Amino acid sequence: MTTPDTTRRLRPQVISQNVSSLHGLQTIPTYNTTRSDATVANLQQAYQAMLAQQQAETEKLTLYRAAADAARLAEWEFHNAVLAMKESVRGQYGSDSTEAQAVGLKKKSDRKRPTRKKSLVVAS
Repeated sequence: MTTPDTTRRLRPQVISQNVSSLHGLQTIPTYNTTRSDATVANLQQAYQAMLAQQQAETEKLTLYRAAADAARLAEWEFHNAVLAMKESVRGQYGSDSTEAQAVGLKKKSDRKRPTRKKSLVVAS
């Protein structure tokens, strides 16, 4: 028998069927097995451990999403502050200053003047 790939998540349908099977087993009062991994106590323990881990995952996902939102907002605040600083430098020192160039703006005199493109006439 091939070993199952435990790196992928089980589909919710499979988990739901497993929970239904566990609830069905609890209606059988004469169930007794020699396999230690298939005892009612072990199944209950594995079920409770699964529920606890799913709850922990949900809590951590919520914290992750909150942290990602906070980081995104902080990135935008920083970006807007830098844009305001660049506008302030441009207003204080001018568009053609070395100070404007120092903060990442292009000097006005360094901009290439637009040139007219001559249309090509096709001779026939």
